[in-house]
Amino acid sequence: MAKTVFTDAELLRYSRHILLPQVDVAGQLALANASALIVGVGGLGSAAAQYLAASGVGRLILADHDTVELSNLQRQVIHNELSLGMTKVESAARAIKLLNPEVAVEPLATLLQEPELDAIVAGVDVVLDCCDNFDTRKAVNQACFTHGTPLVSGAAIRLEGQISVFDFRRADSPCYQCLYDVTGGEAMTCAQSGVLSPLVGIIGATQALEALKLIAGFGEALVGRLQIYDAAYGSWRELRLRRDPACSVCGNVSA
Repeated sequence: MAKTVFTDAELLRYSRHILLPQVDVAGQLALANASALIVGVGGLGSAAAQYLAASGVGRLILADHDTVELSNLQRQVIHNELSLGMTKVESAARAIKLLNPEVAVEPLATLLQEPELDAIVAGVDVVLDCCDNFDTRKAVNQACFTHGTPLVSGAAIRLEGQISVFDFRRADSPCYQCLYDVTGGEAMTCAQSGVLSPLVGIIGATQALEALKLIAGFGEALVGRLQIYDAAYGSWRELRLRRDPACSVCGNVSA
């Protein structure tokens, strides 16, 4: 059943959101009634999950098949030393419950594949791609396109991060496959190339921000725009993206 009113405690918890005219009570209720799938609870997913939970998104589905290792703790701040050996989704669910017990958390300690991926994507309001696996990224993109579910995609490696939004409710939105064809290979991993700890937090928190904008309906999402952050110089640059007519996922759909 959809939430229509807040308790006094909830009004106090979310008061700083409600004070914002862009959010107000209506926007906060939209968050409370929304569901989000976070694919990957590593560096990006740690920040995204915590900010979505703190912001009051009512239902979070966390998907990750990995367990917490010591090398993760340099950047995956939702986990701690007590989490070592636990699945990342169990560790993250525990942290979220301590942060905001009103949020319903569904941990999935699995590598999402069809048909389960399709079924989950069809039932959520937004998907956050926080994984580091290219095959998974492509599968998530395809599922989101198929079901018209907005996708917030983030990546970070070494000292550079990037983020974009693919909103398939809009006829002019490109998809992740369009972006991949433009930017080239994405074979590097943090284990191979390294990554600066706060960088994943910056990108993951920005993913959460974009998801909140999509759910509550304020601002302008990063649709058709790719933002790239250079951590070494603290600079952002933005590239415009268009749907690729030859894209194997979305190219056969007229804008």
